[in-house]
Amino acid sequence: MDVFERLRSSAVDEWTAYVDHAFVRQLGAGTLPEAAFRAYLVQDYLFLIQFARAYALAAYKSRTPADIRAAQAGLAAILDETELHIRLCARWGIGEADLAATREHPATVAYTRFVLDQGAAGDLLDLHVALAPCVVGYAVIGHALAPRGVDALADHPYREWIADYAGEPYQAVAARARDHLNDLAARTLTEARFPDLVATFAAASRLEADFWQMGLDAASA
Repeated sequence: MDVFERLRSSAVDEWTAYVDHAFVRQLGAGTLPEAAFRAYLVQDYLFLIQFARAYALAAYKSRTPADIRAAQAGLAAILDETELHIRLCARWGIGEADLAATREHPATVAYTRFVLDQGAAGDLLDLHVALAPCVVGYAVIGHALAPRGVDALADHPYREWIADYAGEPYQAVAARARDHLNDLAARTLTEARFPDLVATFAAASRLEADFWQMGLDAASA
């Protein structure tokens, strides 16, 4: 069992509330209100900007060239992900200027600053455990929403979003993140420290669920 699986198994309730949230189920079924998806998409763009800062922080916290390269790769993947959001938002008449002018929702602030705080106060392992529910979780969700492959989604209204996270490029990003987490754990994890990392992982998963709920709440406002 790798470190990610140990963390997930130790925070089952929080993890399940995140990956099996009503937002995710509706998105997979194609019944998610467009207003909910739009609200989520705009906030997720702002969210990714803060996550890019987290990977920059990871580079600063790194002590080896390998860790710096991992941070660089993570930052590049995040910036690529923002392009998906820009494309999808453009379809609904939301331009980059509109994205930049939107204020961060409290749920966005809560999650992203939690991750940055964990990284600032702790070491690389603390930071990557805080990042893991997002980075690896989206790959898990993408795979679950496209169990028969992307082509089977046909004219699904959220096909492009699902395809991005179910596709091989993002799945590879998540696999590398898990490998790097294992490498960091091999160097710095002790059993005495593990409960604190579980608490971080559980909190990040709860904040992910709150982020989905933000989208649903926006649609019913």
